[in-house]
Amino acid sequence: MRILMVSKALVVGMYQRKLEELAAEPDIELTVAVPPFWRERGHDLRLERSFTEGYKLHTLPIRFNGHFHVHFYQGLGSLLDRVRPDLLHFDEEAYNLSTWLALQQARRRGIKVAFYSWQNIQQRYPIPFRWIEAEVLSRADLGFAGNQDAARILRLKGFKGPLHVVPQFGIDPELFTPEGFSTQPPRPFTVGFVGRLVPVKGLDVLLNAVAGLDGDWRLEVVGTGPERQNLETQVQSLGLGSRVVFHGRVASTRMPEVLRGFDVLAGPSLTSKRWKEQFGRMLVEAMACQVAVVGSDSGEIAQVIGDAGLVAPEGDVAALRSALLRLRDDPQLRRSLAEAGRRRVLAEYTQAAVASRTADAYRLVLGTSKLSSPCTL
Repeated sequence: MRILMVSKALVVGMYQRKLEELAAEPDIELTVAVPPFWRERGHDLRLERSFTEGYKLHTLPIRFNGHFHVHFYQGLGSLLDRVRPDLLHFDEEAYNLSTWLALQQARRRGIKVAFYSWQNIQQRYPIPFRWIEAEVLSRADLGFAGNQDAARILRLKGFKGPLHVVPQFGIDPELFTPEGFSTQPPRPFTVGFVGRLVPVKGLDVLLNAVAGLDGDWRLEVVGTGPERQNLETQVQSLGLGSRVVFHGRVASTRMPEVLRGFDVLAGPSLTSKRWKEQFGRMLVEAMACQVAVVGSDSGEIAQVIGDAGLVAPEGDVAALRSALLRLRDDPQLRRSLAEAGRRRVLAEYTQAAVASRTADAYRLVLGTSKLSSPCTL
């Protein structure tokens, strides 16, 4: 099977481990195209060539860089002619202009097309994006969804092709590793938060929850965002002082070390009219490091955690505080959940596991496998 994958997300070096795993499949010849950089929130994420064994990596110029809905690639048609893939895996939403243009170029050449969706809230997009989405859903050969809600919405919108619920990227368990567990850590009970400092990530709820904890504890916040000043003001008004530390942005290569410094990672996300948690990658990374997790029930979080952590109703300060107290006061529970989290990641969320499920989807749509389809909806 000759596969061409196009993905702006793959400028991030750590995500490229999935590509090495895909390329290691004996029946896959993999070519990947990425932009030289992707502009996100005013920052240029430049291509990192970190894991490049076993496949060919090309760069394609991108027009309207940083504009999620209307960017597109220059030279994609020429690359399709050179590679002559059996399948174009275009790692974008069905309503994006770039996906529609890629579909036109691929289908003119008789190439099958796959797309990817994270959108877990049903929305009726304005014209022309509504038309773009409808055509992509009617003509694409294969769909990937990052969560169950996204898959359900694709079906409601009329996609009838094979549909697989697979995370876009997994975790490298050799990078995200445990440090060991102590029932009496030589530090205060440490709660971690990793994410954008925006209202839907729920850090204000977590601050109110930890404000009611007694004893020796601290909260470490990793991330940046427009709400930082408001959140720092909330810290002062709650009298938390030096118990809460804002670390700002941390390099992805340092995240395993940072996560291992937590006793618990909290994911208190909140659902809004236009957003709910699509996956919760920070939870999976913590679980891989054998750190206990507690999350809200927003979006996909409960599904990701499974029975390997605690889940509290979103926005419920008392319930979140109770979950944190359980994990603080019961070291054995904390340890058993941490170990269960690592096992769950190894079974479901490694780069190898994600690559294997992706390869199976390719085989099914290209008719090279007799396995029953893992389509969920």
